Amino acid sequence: MFVNVLKSKLHRVKVTQAELNYVGSITIDEDLMDAAGLFENEQVHVVNNNNGERLITYVIKGERGTGIVCLNGAAARRAQVGDIVIIISYGMMTPEEAKAYKPIVVFPDDNNRLVNG
Repeated sequence: MFVNVLKSKLHRVKVTQAELNYVGSITIDEDLMDAAGLFENEQVHVVNNNNGERLITYVIKGERGTGIVCLNGAAARRAQVGDIVIIISYGMMTPEEAKAYKPIVVFPDDNNRLVNG
């Protein structure tokens, strides 16, 4: 048996763009992706703190160092620029693996930049 466990999350990032006329997904700054251990095309859940919306989509690699967090396609209707979202990834693990696993939690600054220390 496997359980679906929190793998990583970007906690409280700011939506910088919403592009309705785009094939659906979420574009994330590659620095943020690396910090959270996210892969291009990986499924993620996005939770909007401003309006309570929740959605499932996949990651597109955004330009490194830009702080971009852009909801694309239909997902663009679920958030406005400036909204605060949490981006969550999960992993399938055995119960034994899940007991020992420590998720990666990233707390970027107000401009979606990584904070050292």
